[in-house]
Amino acid sequence: MSFFTGLIIGLAIGLVLVIAYARAHNARSMRRSDLAKTVAAFARMTVKDSKAILGPEFYPPWLNWLNQHLKKLWPYINEATSDLIRSNVEPVLEQYRPVILSSLKFSKLTLGTVAPQFTGVSIVEGESECRGVTLELEIQWDGNPNIVLDVKTRVGVKLPIQVKNIGFTGVFRLIFKPLVDDFPCFGAVSFSLREKKNLDFTLKVIGGDLSTLPGISDAIEETIRDAIEDSVAWPVRKIVPIIPGDYSDLELKPVGRLEVKLVQAKDLSNKDMVGKSDPFAVLFIRPLREKTKRSKTINNQLNPIWNEHFEFIVEDSSTQHLTIRIFDDEGIQTSELIGCSQTPLKDLEPGKVKNIWLKLVKDLEVQRDTKYRGEVQLELLYCPFGTESNIKNPFNPDYALTSLEKAFKSGIATQNQKKDVIVRGVLSVTVISAEDLPIMDLLGKADPYVILTMKKSGTKVKTRVLNENLNPIWNQTFDFVVEDALHEMLILEVWDHDTFVKENFRTVFR
Repeated sequence: MSFFTGLIIGLAIGLVLVIAYARAHNARSMRRSDLAKTVAAFARMTVKDSKAILGPEFYPPWLNWLNQHLKKLWPYINEATSDLIRSNVEPVLEQYRPVILSSLKFSKLTLGTVAPQFTGVSIVEGESECRGVTLELEIQWDGNPNIVLDVKTRVGVKLPIQVKNIGFTGVFRLIFKPLVDDFPCFGAVSFSLREKKNLDFTLKVIGGDLSTLPGISDAIEETIRDAIEDSVAWPVRKIVPIIPGDYSDLELKPVGRLEVKLVQAKDLSNKDMVGKSDPFAVLFIRPLREKTKRSKTINNQLNPIWNEHFEFIVEDSSTQHLTIRIFDDEGIQTSELIGCSQTPLKDLEPGKVKNIWLKLVKDLEVQRDTKYRGEVQLELLYCPFGTESNIKNPFNPDYALTSLEKAFKSGIATQNQKKDVIVRGVLSVTVISAEDLPIMDLLGKADPYVILTMKKSGTKVKTRVLNENLNPIWNQTFDFVVEDALHEMLILEVWDHDTFVKENFRTVFR
C-alpha cells in the first residue's frame, strides 16, 4: 500500500511541477512578446507621442513655441535652404561621383511642406572661446521633399532618380561668434551637423526600376552619404556672415596628427564555413573614402598580426573618435563584418603613446548584441600641430610604438625625417632543433622542415627535410639582408613534408 501511495503522490507532485513549469514558460513568453511590442511601439513614436508620454517638464513650452514658429517660417526657410544645399552639396556630389557615372547633378531640389521639429535645445559650455555662444538643436524630420538627381552613366544611359522616404534624426550645432556690440550682437553664424543619429532614404528611377542596373543604387547612396559627411558633418562647418568682416579663423583647420599602429587582433569570430576568416582592418576618423585606411589581409587566421602604421589628420580632438572595423575578406564578394570598435581622441595625452585593447562589437550605435567577437590592439600617439619640437619622434626608441622598435636603440630622427628612418643590417639565424613535434603521418612519425620568411621583403628560405623524426636537429644557419629592421618581422613555420598534403603549425617571432 505504501508503494502505491508513494507512486500516486509522486505522480501528483510531478504533474503539478509540469503544469507550473508550463504556466511559467507561457507567462515568460507573453512577457517577451509584450516587451517586443513595447519596443516596436517606441520605435514608431513621433515627437507628439513622446510629448504626451513624458509631460511638459521634459518638453518646455518654449520648445513648442519654437516648433510653431518654424512651421510658419518653413516656406521661406525651405527656399533659402534648398538653394544653399544645391550650391554646397552639388560640387561635393561631383567630387565623389562614382566612376560608373559621367554626371550626377540635381534637377529638382525642394524640402517639401513638412517642417522639421525640434526635440531638444542645449547650450554647450566651454565650446566657444573668445566671446561666442554655441547651441545644439536636436531635430527630427520625416519630410516630403522633392529631390530628383539627373544621372548619366558612362554608356550614355540617362536616369532621373528620385530620393524618397527621407527620415532624419540628428543634432545641429550653431555657433554665434564673435559677439559684438552692434545688432544682432554676433558677427557670424557657423552651422554643422554635430551628430547624425539616423538617416534613411530610398532611391527610385522615375518611370523605371533601379534594380535593372546593378551597382548603381549602392554607388549613388554611398555618394550621397559621403557628400553629406564632407559638406556639413562636424567638424566641418558652414559660415554665414551677418556683419561684414573677416571670419577665416572660424573655418575648419587641422589641429594635429594621429599616429596609429595597428598591432594585432585575437580571438576573432570565424565567419568562414571552411577554414578560418581572412581578416583585414579599416580605420578612419572621418568616414570618407580618401580618409579611410585599410590594412593588408591576413589569410586563414583568427589571431592576425598586422604591425602596420597609419596617419590621420585631426580637426577636433575633443569630439572626434578613431573607428576600426574588422572584416572577413571574401574576395570578389562583399566582405563580412567581424566586429568594430572606436576610441575617443580626447582620452589621448599629447606626446604619449597609449597602448589599448578594444573589444569588438557588432554595432557602434545600438550595442544590444553582447556576443564576444574578439579584441584588437592599437598603439596611438597624438601630436598637436605646433608642438612637434616638444614631442619626441614616435620612432625614437624611448617612445617606440612596438616592442620590436624598442629593441633598437639607434635611428632617432626628427619629425620631418621619420619616414626615412631605416635600420639596415644582416640578420643571422641558426635553426638548431625542435622537440616533441606532433605526429602527422599514419605511421606515427613526421618529416619536418622549417620555412623562414622575412615578412616585409618576402625573402624565404627553408631547411632540409628530416624524415621520420619528431625531435629533429638541423643546425643550419641562414643570413638575411634586412633593409628596414624597424618594420620587419621574421616568421618561422614548421611543416610536415608530404607528397600530396602539407600540414603546418606556425610560430611567429616579432
